[in-house]
This record gives sequence, structure tokens and C-alpha cells, in this order.
Amino acid sequence: MINKNRYVFGPVPSRRLGISLGVDLIPYKTCNLNCLYCECGPTTRHINTRDRFADPREVSIQVREAVQAASHIDHITFSGSGEPTLSIDLGTIIREIRGFTGVPIAVLTNGTLLDRPDVRNDLMDADLVLPSLDAATPETFARINQYHPDLCIEVIIDGLVQFRSEFPNPIWLEVFILEGINTSDPELDALHEAIRRIHPDRVQLNSLDRPPAFPAVVAAPFALLERIRARWEDLPVEIIKRMEHRGDVPRYSQNLENSLVNALQRRPMTLKDLQAISGIAPEEIRHYLDILEKENRIKPMVMNGEIFFQCRD
Repeated sequence: MINKNRYVFGPVPSRRLGISLGVDLIPYKTCNLNCLYCECGPTTRHINTRDRFADPREVSIQVREAVQAASHIDHITFSGSGEPTLSIDLGTIIREIRGFTGVPIAVLTNGTLLDRPDVRNDLMDADLVLPSLDAATPETFARINQYHPDLCIEVIIDGLVQFRSEFPNPIWLEVFILEGINTSDPELDALHEAIRRIHPDRVQLNSLDRPPAFPAVVAAPFALLERIRARWEDLPVEIIKRMEHRGDVPRYSQNLENSLVNALQRRPMTLKDLQAISGIAPEEIRHYLDILEKENRIKPMVMNGEIFFQCRD
């Protein structure tokens, strides 16, 4: 079931959040950053002032209808085509949704406004907040994120630290890696120090997976992400970037790939199904699924409240 209402999309399979019902409060593409890698494209409305962009009552109605129609949802996720915390109604809408469903609420944010008490307060009823931090120095922040002139990276980091001290639920911090831009030793050390101060529950390393806003941006090799994870061994780092090349897969096996494809040709299967027939750990199976999905040989889909993978026709 794909909901096509104005403010709600999905449920869709999400690598980070399972079966996710998306809530998009912000007009395309309204943001206070203009990130090189953004899959939504370049920012067309570059603002840093909170405003009302959606009718809270209509959003609530659409979310309620979507929740009632879905057999299962893992998260209701505020994300989409702009920065959710620019919505002055974010907290009101989260609390309204909390009143009619127990489905966990997640918010994806660039984290730039967390120095503001009103923004931090709006997020207090969320179950999970996923901010991002791609640089800890002014020069690299400017280069990667092309920020609104009212922003300052030191203030943003302080806001993340303050939010961590107040928010009682998990924080998963995403760091987008751009080889040659934020991967020098000084840049990685500055990020490491900032992340230690923020103290997130998870640090999620990511790199390019879809066409970026600026075509010159290229994906970081998986091996580079592994080196950064090893460098930050004292942090709770995981890699969420999808595998793109068989050479990136440790101990790659053509026989295992063939076995997975043969199984999916017979019928759609979940990750748990594939684990049962192969005896391989889920994270290793995901590497193969990433590559097959990248090659358009398989696709994920939501069926009966679970994420299935099936071969394309």
C-alpha cells in the first residue's frame, strides 16, 4: 500500500528504520543547507526561519488514515524534501500523532537548529532523532553543506551537545563521507572530537547511494568507510552505505549470490528467510542484496507487514 496524500508517503522499506511511513511537512526543496550530496537536488528556497508550511490538522488526518490502512509500520518518519525542523508546527504534529498511535516516531534532521530551545522542545516527544554532521570545521562545513549565512558550525555542534543532554531517547548521528573533502586526518580528528562531545547512541557512516544534487560528487569506497570505523574505534560506529561492487564484499562468493538469486526467483523472501536457507548472517546477506538491487535485479517491497525482496521481471 503506497499512500499518495500530500503530506504522507509510504509505507516504504527503509534500510535504517524498517517499514517507514514518511511525513513530509516542507515544500520541495526548502532547507537551510544546500548539501552537495542531497538526493532531493539543489536547494531552491534557502531559508533559516521557522514557518507554517502544512495544515497540522490535515497532516494528522492523513497520518491516522495511513496508519489504520497499513498492516504494520515500524516507524512514522518525519523526512522528505526539506528540513523538518523548519516547520513551526513540528512539535504539535508529533504530539497529535502520539495521541492516536503507539507507532514509534522518528525525525530525520540536519541538526542545524538544535541550539534553539523551541526546536529541542518540539522533538522531545519523538522516539528517535537522526541528525547529521558532515564536518566540524567552518571551511569544510561551507564546502559540503553550503549553509545559510545565519548558521555557524560551532553553534550547531553545541546545539547537538545540548540536545543530547535533554533528549531521553536514542540519537543516531549520520556522518556523510565525501572522499577528499572531509577525510583528511585533521578533518576526521575534528569530527571525532565533536562526536565524542555529542555522545550519540550510534554513529552511522554513509556515502553516495543515489544521484546527488551536484554531479561532481562521487561515492566514497567502502574500504575508506571501514578505515574510518577502525580509526574511530572508541565510538559506536556502523556503516549504512550500500555495497556497490563485488570487490567490496569480504570473502565474496559467486555461489552464494547465485543461491540467493535462485531462491528469490522462486518467491519473494525476507532477510530472515534468506538467512534460514543460507545459514549466512543477515549483514553479510545485505551486501549481496545491495549489489543486486543496485543492478536492478531485485527490489524490496512491503508485504503483510514485512520487507520482502523479489526478482524483477
